[in-house]
Amino acid sequence: MEHVINLKKGFGSIQFGTPVEDIVALLGEADEVESMENAFDEPTTVLHYFDGELTLFFEGDSPTLQCIDSSMDDCLLFGKRIFDSNETEIVRLMVENHYCQEDVDDEAWGERRVSFGEANVDFFFDNGVLSSVVWGV
Repeated sequence: MEHVINLKKGFGSIQFGTPVEDIVALLGEADEVESMENAFDEPTTVLHYFDGELTLFFEGDSPTLQCIDSSMDDCLLFGKRIFDSNETEIVRLMVENHYCQEDVDDEAWGERRVSFGEANVDFFFDNGVLSSVVWGV
């Protein structure tokens, strides 16, 4: 599988809107499966693939992929390996690709979150090093 982040679309060949069963057929059984409710009280199924450093979030009564969290160090965004980049470089990359930074926050657990709302993506930094990227539809 390609590790290309396609903002608002998916991750390589994995597309947002894909049913959970199709993702399991593609990636295999998850290492861990969680069930919860999202902020809108909709059922959410979360598949964790630990070896792949990938977490997938499926929402709705007929769950479809809505959000991805990855910490794979070979992820590409706009052709660049983002886990080799610092916060300034990632902000520059996003701005160069016509996305304006909307929010920066230091989370209670210690990470710094840099968000681009129009792209529906959050970059999390731990002590200045990119630790994960979360994006969705």
